[in-house]
Amino acid sequence: MDGKHMQIGEVAARTELSLRTIRHYEETGLVVPSARSQGGFRLYTETDVQRLMVIRRMKPLGFTLDQMRDLLDATDRLDADSDLDTEERERLLDRVREYEQAATEQVDRLRVQLARAEDFAATLGARLTQSRPVARP
Repeated sequence: MDGKHMQIGEVAARTELSLRTIRHYEETGLVVPSARSQGGFRLYTETDVQRLMVIRRMKPLGFTLDQMRDLLDATDRLDADSDLDTEERERLLDRVREYEQAATEQVDRLRVQLARAEDFAATLGARLTQSRPVARP
């Protein structure tokens, strides 16, 4: 191996995804290993790792596998096709903007949920402080 490729274990450690999850993303076509070793082991590049990181960031925001695939397709085409005409490039950028807006909206919703959860935890903590048993003589 030439250092440009990583085996699935290293990719799992770097992305904090399980081997099973990475294999699932391969089965669904989201991330396909760039190569295979002579022994048949999956080999990944830095680009593959970056794709997995995009997926890992989208998942907790509630994006579906189809949405992940759509965004990755748009960004792949923007990155690869310098021959895109202006109209096609704008259409792809609009798709990326839609995902950015959806992600921002979901982050805002999660901030509200987090604030409520923190308030609830603080309320419980205050309740416990008020309810400490009185020491008896």
